[in-house]
Amino acid sequence: MNYTLLNFIILIYIGLIALMGYLGYRRTQSAGDYIVAGGDVNPFVMALSYGAAFISTSAIIGFGGAAGAFGMGLLWLTFFTIFVGVFIAFVFFGKRTRTMGNNLGAMTFPELMAKRYQSSFIHIFCGALIFVFMPLYAGAVLIGAARFLETALNMNYLTALIVFTVLIAIYVTTGGIKGVMYSDALQGSIMFLGMAFLLIYTYNKLGGIAEAHTALSGMESLIPQKLKAIGHQGWTRMPVFGSKLWWVLISTLVMGVGIGTLAQPQLAVKFMTVKSGRSLNRACLVGGVFIFAMTGVAFLVGALSNVHFFNTEAKIAVAAAGGNMDTIIPLFITTAMPQWFSYVFMVTLLAAGVSTLSNLFHAMGTALGKDLYEQTAGKRKGASKHTILFVRVGIVVGILVSLFLGYQLPISIIARATAMFFGIAAAAFLPMYMLGIYWRGTTRAGAIAGMVTGTFSALFWLVFIKAAEAGPLGICNAIFGKPFLIETHPWPVVDPILIGLPVSLIVTILVSLFTRRSEQSHIDHCFEGI
Repeated sequence: MNYTLLNFIILIYIGLIALMGYLGYRRTQSAGDYIVAGGDVNPFVMALSYGAAFISTSAIIGFGGAAGAFGMGLLWLTFFTIFVGVFIAFVFFGKRTRTMGNNLGAMTFPELMAKRYQSSFIHIFCGALIFVFMPLYAGAVLIGAARFLETALNMNYLTALIVFTVLIAIYVTTGGIKGVMYSDALQGSIMFLGMAFLLIYTYNKLGGIAEAHTALSGMESLIPQKLKAIGHQGWTRMPVFGSKLWWVLISTLVMGVGIGTLAQPQLAVKFMTVKSGRSLNRACLVGGVFIFAMTGVAFLVGALSNVHFFNTEAKIAVAAAGGNMDTIIPLFITTAMPQWFSYVFMVTLLAAGVSTLSNLFHAMGTALGKDLYEQTAGKRKGASKHTILFVRVGIVVGILVSLFLGYQLPISIIARATAMFFGIAAAAFLPMYMLGIYWRGTTRAGAIAGMVTGTFSALFWLVFIKAAEAGPLGICNAIFGKPFLIETHPWPVVDPILIGLPVSLIVTILVSLFTRRSEQSHIDHCFEGI
């Protein structure tokens, strides 16, 4: 190991991150600067920040590893993340979110929903949901970065987890969203270059594009019987339609994350940081290209790693990784790439992890300080002066909880934990968010009813029906004496987003039709300029 080169690369990276945090700190003069960057962020910076916040070690390590096990069918998630997560999000959600947020003076996603529906309950419920469940996603991202550090540097996993967490905490508590977004733009650029090299080098090492894909297609006979039994047909083919693996791939990994993107609070708030709707048009193309490069490369390389491991070890990727999908990409990087690139790619993953986690921790902090504290104790005279303090306290608490989960969660959990949070967020937030910015007739009662039923129907499905989560949690077994309630296929492998989201949407619409909406003057103010 070339420690001189490694230390040199890391020092440059840390220096640049510290500089971004310092610039954010110097330009943060108010709560508005700290939380929504004053609403004047450059569209290029916003696009890279959005993409970097979305594409994390969870996507590269976790979902890349899933592609190594399940194949290129995961590329459907790339389509969903571009079409839904960028095009629909920017064009159909972003402009209305920015305008309505500006009309209402909202700084966070829960505050936007609360002001739209004139409900302190929505404000507190949204903030609490973010603060309680977002650490699950953050913990998954921490695992991705720590697993790479563990593999690349032969470091103890707990040590890697703590070192990476401390790196994030250095600047996210001081620079606010400006520091976060400046850092995101820098790290997004690093990620793009690193992933571009990874794809080119991978194809070159495997003999070219056609040769690599032909070799991967010819490995169908190596599929383990355990994977064949659940519908695996090969790494260049989709699983058997309707099989257990098909439902996991489509409902959990593709739809759970692809649709859930629209309801991510840390992403929605990005729309409120730009000057105009035109800025979002400019950001859309940049964001689409960036996410295509990130997810497309991760999923292609993950699947193609099977060829490398078969050529070098006569094993498929998941076997070479000891059964842990979360270590497939780190192992591939350290065994197939030049040593210097392992160091550079480590910085790429640090960039991916830091950018996402800084946004997640910022969202957790604002959930506690802005959405919970200001709605309770913060209403006392003079208490609002302490908002930023409580935001920073929320960030620290979020970091500690995420660190604990990063240590406690089992192997091969990154992709599943990410999809779990995305699904809960979609069931809780998406109907009232989408209808709230498009349908004037959406009422406070409808939004609350949909949000609550969506949340608890998704959680019920996770705890009592979906086998992958219900079994390990053990709650269903403790109450009913069996790991999950429904054993008939495909229900134990159907993702909660396919249950919670329709329930929430239907309830929101039905209750809104039969309850009184807000005063016309308030509705007109919300939709002014839309």
